[in-house]
Amino acid sequence: MNKETKITRKKYEALGEELIRIDHKSGLSALVVPKKGFSKMYAVFATNYGSIDREFSSDCTDGMITVPDGIAHFLEHKLFEGKDGNAFEKYAVTGAQANAYTSFDKTAYLFSCTDRFGENLKILLDFVQSPYFTDENVQKEQGIIGQEIRMYDDHPDFRVLNNLLNLLYHEHPVRVDIAGTVESISHITPKILNTCYDTFYNLSNMVLCIAGDVDADEVVSVMDESIMPKPSSNIKRKAVSEPDTVAGDYTEQTLEVAIPKFQLGFKDICGVFTGREAQRNDYLTEILLEMIMGEDTALYNDLFGRGLINKNFGFEYYRERSFALSIFEGESEDPKAVRDAIFARIEELKSNFDENAFNIAKKNVYSRMIFQFNSTDNIANSLISCYFNDIDMFEGTEVVRSISANEAKERLLGHFRKELAALSVICPANDKRS
Repeated sequence: MNKETKITRKKYEALGEELIRIDHKSGLSALVVPKKGFSKMYAVFATNYGSIDREFSSDCTDGMITVPDGIAHFLEHKLFEGKDGNAFEKYAVTGAQANAYTSFDKTAYLFSCTDRFGENLKILLDFVQSPYFTDENVQKEQGIIGQEIRMYDDHPDFRVLNNLLNLLYHEHPVRVDIAGTVESISHITPKILNTCYDTFYNLSNMVLCIAGDVDADEVVSVMDESIMPKPSSNIKRKAVSEPDTVAGDYTEQTLEVAIPKFQLGFKDICGVFTGREAQRNDYLTEILLEMIMGEDTALYNDLFGRGLINKNFGFEYYRERSFALSIFEGESEDPKAVRDAIFARIEELKSNFDENAFNIAKKNVYSRMIFQFNSTDNIANSLISCYFNDIDMFEGTEVVRSISANEAKERLLGHFRKELAALSVICPANDKRS
């Protein structure tokens, strides 16, 4: 544990940005990006813990243990409720907007405000560090989250993604819904919650990220007042064994939608998930996605003109701690035709790599990166992933500038392969398409 707080500042002249890193004496690190003149201030307190962390050991356990699916999400809900009241009620008094989210590999608690930043930051740090679990409030939350799970069982956007993940992965826990199942959360107890909290809500496994017109000295002052040090929990996660193949290539489900929804995914088996290599890999993939189906491409405009896609079409490269995939998604009366057109475009690029298209895509990705620095939300949330993955987000623009066409072609050949692809479709009622 650090004996004194250390503050370091790094300026990125080309971007006109500054990153202030606070290595607090408690062991918690904070990353602050000052945005002078911005009205909105945004803070996120996050832990490197998500739904895929089902099997682990730590100083808080007796060897390797397995916990119920959905417990990370359950914890997220429960922390807002403390002995001294609900955190949302406190933010209602200060005028801040508060929220939280659980992903496959992280959990984050956040607020945004236009004033009273120090007061709002103290509320955030206090409630995340003050778990309050009883048999009664756990049982009550099981009912609330059970209703949420049943609601998402019929939610097209959630089902299309979960169905895709079950096609792409054989064994990885990403196959399981982040919220778990009604059955799995019924086994959650205060004791299990405390074990998971003590293991993962450890300052050495967490980060505080802030963006806006804030003063770093005020952040340190609030941290001095609110952070409660505790020893490291020495986390060991069980390694996931996942074959380099897909479990299936097509699935469909019928739900109440007006137009079929689809997601076409490509499983990434590169095995690089942290550090500078991962950062370069991320941007390489984003450039390729832009080349294949960006709004400037002939393919996009052809499919749009023919009515096979609409303005809801998009794509992303999705990477978390132990898995990654590329996704094309949207609405279409003929998802298989869209899939086949994307396959054809990929094969065309493999046989005749278009360097002009590469340069256009590279500029588009670069422009989006610059634009993200206009949003305190985007900055703070991006900082979380970068911190946990040992990446400097401000070096991203230079990484993109340095990517070559040869690198992109090699990545295209390795990642965008039909045998690693799967299509998930949500069909309107009485409209089976297989």
